[in-house]
Amino acid sequence: MSESIRLAIEDGRLIDPANNRDEITNLYIADGKVLAIGKKPDGFRADQTINATGLTVIPGLIDTLVHLREPGHEHKATIDSECRCAAANGITTLICRPDTSPVVDTPAVVELIRHQAQLTAKSRVFSVGALTRGLKGEQLSEMAALQEAGCIGVSNAQQPLASSLVTRRALEYASTFGLTVFVYPDDHALSEKGCLHEGPVATRLGLPGIPEASETVAVARDIALVEQTGAHVHFCNITTRRALRMVGRAMFDNISVSADCSIPHLFLTDVDTRNFDSNYHLIPPLRSQSDRDGLRTGLAEGAISLICSGHQPHEPDAKLAPFPATEPGISGLDTLLPLTLRLVDDGLLSLSQAISRLTEGPAKMLNLPYGQLGEGAIADICIFNPKKPWILSHNTMQSRGKNTPFMGWEMNAHVRYTLRDGQIIFNAENDL
Repeated sequence: MSESIRLAIEDGRLIDPANNRDEITNLYIADGKVLAIGKKPDGFRADQTINATGLTVIPGLIDTLVHLREPGHEHKATIDSECRCAAANGITTLICRPDTSPVVDTPAVVELIRHQAQLTAKSRVFSVGALTRGLKGEQLSEMAALQEAGCIGVSNAQQPLASSLVTRRALEYASTFGLTVFVYPDDHALSEKGCLHEGPVATRLGLPGIPEASETVAVARDIALVEQTGAHVHFCNITTRRALRMVGRAMFDNISVSADCSIPHLFLTDVDTRNFDSNYHLIPPLRSQSDRDGLRTGLAEGAISLICSGHQPHEPDAKLAPFPATEPGISGLDTLLPLTLRLVDDGLLSLSQAISRLTEGPAKMLNLPYGQLGEGAIADICIFNPKKPWILSHNTMQSRGKNTPFMGWEMNAHVRYTLRDGQIIFNAENDL
């Protein structure tokens, strides 16, 4: 990052859920932090002034457990390409999954990812370390060394653990260091070889199904083990109504669990796959309308504390085979903010609640000092025009991966500036 400058952001609508702010005001930035809000401090002279009239000013977004593809799969995307994409979409912090190649199970890989992100000087990147060595589900990783290297949690990504006993030992070990365990709930024996939600649509299309029970069984088991071990488990990408209900009940009972869901699962269902479009091939799969509606209800009621993009960029060839043979996942960084704001248009969330799920919510869950803009806070800021429509297309997407089921959708949040640590890392007038 370059030398810190003094910035004034004037007459923008500041929405900061963590500090209960929603007002037209000014922000003054110095030394990478919010110096003052409202009145200009005595003697303050800005090096640069941003006229934010008609624009919305919010904390920088935080996106959890994304695929950055580097190291190992640079033909799909790189840390550089996806950090630039994140900055262009108001995302200042990315949490990298451990299933790179090599796996994030040594401090050396953690340092490699950090170094590459620092070279890009766009969005910051934190790593989640591997729960087991090589993600093979058998021997526990050196969690203490990974934490010392900077990992903010551990996960086995979407690879199965060998047994419930291994899961218990892993949770016990993680809790010793206060590490959050990120779990993709799935009973692999039930879901193996499936590619679509098990139900009438999969039957009609002749595609192998993944039953709802593959998620609910895993959630029930892990909640029981959390009670046994005292670990904190964050359930990633919950997709079913019943599983979310169990998580909500556990939270009510003060069991140390939390959950998120990804954007596509809040908008799409298995019915959308009726034309065998591989852009709808996700793991976990798109579920029924009842599940989609249950997720939306849980989001509104607070059982889901954050929304993630589920970002998995692919090269074009990865989506060209018959549906079951294609690689699952969507490229989601470009649509995280506008689709979350569409939930406001749908009447599901207030604007403050929607922004909280992208800022304050993930910051609290990850125990990171971001996601809010009180005086003295780190100046991670997204400034966007809420009334400038644009169409998602190959040309407007900034990610190297163009695999998305939302192609052609009209979006309404156009990011103008992104600041990280008080530095402008994206300016729509100069960077597009």
